[in-house]
Order: sequence, then C-alpha cells, then structure tokens
Amino acid sequence: MADDFDDRKTRASAWFRELRDSIVADFERLEDEQQSGPFADSAPGRFEVNETRRASEDGSDAGGGLMSVMRGGRVFEKVGVNVSTVYGKLGERAQKAMAARGVPGMEADPRFWASGISLVAHMQNPHTPAVHMNTRMFWTPGAWWFGGGSDLNPCIEYTEDTAAFHAVLEAACARHSADYYSRFKAWADEYFFVPHRGRARGVGGIFYDDLNTGDWDADFAFTQDVGRAFLPAFVPVVEGRRDTPWSEADREVQLVHRGLYAEYNLVYDRGTKFGLETGHDANAVLMSLPPVAKWT
Repeated sequence: MADDFDDRKTRASAWFRELRDSIVADFERLEDEQQSGPFADSAPGRFEVNETRRASEDGSDAGGGLMSVMRGGRVFEKVGVNVSTVYGKLGERAQKAMAARGVPGMEADPRFWASGISLVAHMQNPHTPAVHMNTRMFWTPGAWWFGGGSDLNPCIEYTEDTAAFHAVLEAACARHSADYYSRFKAWADEYFFVPHRGRARGVGGIFYDDLNTGDWDADFAFTQDVGRAFLPAFVPVVEGRRDTPWSEADREVQLVHRGLYAEYNLVYDRGTKFGLETGHDANAVLMSLPPVAKWT
C-alpha cells in the first residue's frame, strides 16, 4: 500500500504548497491595496517565511514544512499560512489516540505520513472577521483519509457576511455531493463549539475528517475544491469591511473574542494536539494564537 501511494502523496503535498502560494500572494495584494484606515500610512505587511522540522525520537528525517507569518500589516494584525509534510512513527500517546478513533492497523504499526495546509488570520479592523482554513491528507499502512474545511470567526457579526461565506462553501460542496454541505456544516457547528463557554467559536463553515469514500481521486478533488473556495469566500468579506470605522469599544470586543479563540485552540483543537504530540515545530503548531487577547 505504501508503494501504491507514493505518487498520490507527492500530488497531495504539491497541491497544498500550491494553495499556500496563491493565498500568500493574494493576502499581500490586499496589504498593497489598503490605502485608508489607521494603518494606511504604514508599510504593507509581508510574510516572514521560515522552514520547520518535525523532531523524531531517533533523530531520523521526519519531514517539515514552511511557516509563513505576517505581523502588523495594514489589514492583517497577524496571519499565518503553514504547509507541512511529516512522517515517521507516532509516539505511544498519539498511536493510542488514533487507534481509539478506529484507524485500521494502528495498534500494530505506528507509521504515518501527513501533509496539509493550515491558515489562521487575525485582522486589524474589528469589523473584519478572523478566519481559519485547513486541508490535509493522512496516511497509515492500514488507511488513508482527507480532512479540512474553513470557518469564519467574527467578533462583530454581519449576517450578510456569514451568508456570503457559507454560500461559496455550499457551492463547492455541491459539485461533489448533494449532502456534503449539510453534513459538513453540522460537523463544523459541533466541532467548533466551546463547551465550557456554552457557545460557538464563530459562525461556522464546514469541517470534515476521516474522509475516505474508497475513491482517492474523488476525495482529493473535493479537498482541492475546499481549498480553492477559501479565497472567494473570505476575500470579498475583507474587502467589504476593512474600511469600516471602528471604536475602542469595538477593539475591546475583538480582544475578548480572541480570548475565546485561544481557549478553543489550546483546549480542544485536534490539530493543535496532534502537532504537539508528534513533535512538530511548536511555533508552527501554535501559530493560530492571536497576537493580543483579553479575558474579562
């Protein structure tokens, strides 16, 4: 099975890198175009790019990726776009967690391969929503699957922005299955719920994991369309809200909402837990955390 998947792993890894490049370019375009607001006189933001490596227990090559972070831009206060391809053997705790999820053969063989892109953007203007996007492929000797999605996290909600964002995701899902959007929207609503606060992290989107219909090409094509839908879903929202005047009261609401976002990512997020458990670069794993947050 490993030999049969070598080409597919290469294709998936290359696609996530391609998606990363297009997002980074478009976000820097937004920075260049911003000519108004309190940060208009500052230099447009640019991504700082660093290589990351996964630490293996025996010191062998375990893969890595690129961490691209922009801080203090005109539009983005902090945004990270990470890609990685990591492999090796899972540690005992991660192996047990995968086995508990029902991954075939994981009890006996801890080898794995994973590749994906992860993005989180925290915006300067409180009227412009934060956003998260992730798509990934995971392989073990006994199974393979795709996962991902994107979700919007406004501190000040505009129903028209929520509707527009969801409409793009729904159209992407509809190209592959009539029930994907309803299924994966419901999954996002459940997954991004913060139990100890009794509320959702944001206004949702779509989320899916363990996607294996038996047709790798079809599942990969769907995952690509989820990635392609991100910019058309998010960028128009940014362009429509980035010039909205905001007050210190708006900023306070934004910072408190970021506290909720940080709580979720540190306590519940599956990707954060997996990254730290498997030895990936901690700075890359925790890239999702906001630059400034408050708790009341």
